[in-house]
Amino acid sequence: MVCEMNITKLMALANDSGGTLYLMCVLLLVALTVIVERSWYVLSMQKGGEVLVALLRDSMALYEEKSRAVIQQYAHLPHARMFHAATLEPDSSSRETAAGHLEEALMHEVPMLDRSLWMLDTVITLAPLLGLFGTIIGMFNAFSVLGDAQNGATQITGGIAEALIATASGLLIAMLGLIFFNWLNTRIRVIVHQLETIKVMLLNRQFAMHETAVEARLKAV
Repeated sequence: MVCEMNITKLMALANDSGGTLYLMCVLLLVALTVIVERSWYVLSMQKGGEVLVALLRDSMALYEEKSRAVIQQYAHLPHARMFHAATLEPDSSSRETAAGHLEEALMHEVPMLDRSLWMLDTVITLAPLLGLFGTIIGMFNAFSVLGDAQNGATQITGGIAEALIATASGLLIAMLGLIFFNWLNTRIRVIVHQLETIKVMLLNRQFAMHETAVEARLKAV
């Protein structure tokens, strides 16, 4: 019975806000969906990147069968696609040419990292404005009872308090979204740093092996 009364009260508040509280629920659902999906995505990507960076720290490990199996395991990550771009580089390429190709591969991957974050950014901006709009509509409804001299003051006070719920809801959604938006951006910066690190490490190891092979051929001659 209490639950039914609460639902009825919430429905009445949503209707008095001009329907903005219904839109608030949609914004909250969008924000939570983006937060959960992106959080899982960037955390799994960061963990895989740490594994591949650790793999590269051993210059010889990259050429072992076990290492290739690890890279294949993380083939869905942009880090592994950097490895793939390095393997496509001809032996005759200079370091500058190889660096340009790896930079190109990195630039193709970076835009995918912050995919959907624009939706969370939009919710952060829109929710407080929508809450303010709902409060203004609620104020109109509250002051519409001024003709009732006996109960007008009480109804106006209660109406204003109910109208402010829309603003409070908008601010709450915006604060929640802002916290996770900044956290996700921090994780993305870490992943971009991992990609930059892998690019440099691949170049160093690829051309170190190339120079070793050249020296061995010169000695043989």
